[in-house]
Amino acid sequence: MFIDEAKIRVKAGDGGNGCMAFRREKFVPRGGPSGGDGGKGGDVIMESSERHNTLVHFRFNPEYKAQRGRHGEGSNKTGREGEDVLLKVPVGTIVYDDETGEKVFDFSGPDQRIVIARGGRGGRGNARFATSVHQAPREHEPGRPGEEHTYRLELKLLADVGLVGYPNVGKSTLISRISAARPKIADYPFTTLEPNLGVVAVGDAKNEVSFVVADIPGLIEGAHTGAGLGAQFLRHIERTRLLVHLVDVSDSSGRTDVTNDVEVIVGELGSFGAHLEEKPMLMVASKIDVANKDKLAKLKRYCKKQNVELYEISAVTGKGIEELKFAIADEVEKLREKELLAASEQKP
Repeated sequence: MFIDEAKIRVKAGDGGNGCMAFRREKFVPRGGPSGGDGGKGGDVIMESSERHNTLVHFRFNPEYKAQRGRHGEGSNKTGREGEDVLLKVPVGTIVYDDETGEKVFDFSGPDQRIVIARGGRGGRGNARFATSVHQAPREHEPGRPGEEHTYRLELKLLADVGLVGYPNVGKSTLISRISAARPKIADYPFTTLEPNLGVVAVGDAKNEVSFVVADIPGLIEGAHTGAGLGAQFLRHIERTRLLVHLVDVSDSSGRTDVTNDVEVIVGELGSFGAHLEEKPMLMVASKIDVANKDKLAKLKRYCKKQNVELYEISAVTGKGIEELKFAIADEVEKLREKELLAASEQKP
């Protein structure tokens, strides 16, 4: 089960109350205030983990509450602090405040940790209020309440390459050929109902290049407004470095204008509003083993006009698969080097 959205409510622990007490001991000539402070309430902490890949555990248990601090006691005993609650989320999770819509944190790497609800401070006991002119104070404070929030969690896949295109253009078959992923493959639209990830390794042991490919469920016209599987999966393309656009050049799709297919998908990427249309893209003519020659020729002319590299493949026979794998690996390596250079230039 792939769950990429969840809403949770968190409540940090309240602080313990401060104590009012006075010291009465044998052989102590002067007593005095001895009320201890209350303990701090527990925090609610969120941490990214590579062992988790969905948000499903939040769907069935959406409320989390940290332990409250213990009240202060006499003899200047401070109350015990409340225990924290640690929530593990997959890498790629974005946390939004559900009330304001503000982005709280983006877990872009493993073992990142933030406090999403802080425990209340413990109240001061009456011993804290003693002064030279106020030697028997009866003042003491209640503990402060812990923070309470409702958050919306959104998971975006972390992949180097995103496979996009109309339903049934061969994305699932391609990812099954180039990686160990085994997505559902069938001859009806929207076979893929959730994104699939596959790790691809190219080259020998000394010069191996590996990258992660995401098989994004098929897009159709109006996807950015929710048509078909809609914007539910367009968000997963945001984090990819490279897009691989598959176009069906066979007669099996029932669509006759391949250039219109390309422009519709590119238009949907642009309409989503996350600059997806600006990402580097490789064009792939799929199902070349049963290609319609007119469709293929038209797609070649379009790619030449747009100055886009076109690769011809058949995921069934394996034709062109290796060439495409190396082309993707080369492009991913260039983009990684470009990102590292940009990051180094930003450092003071």
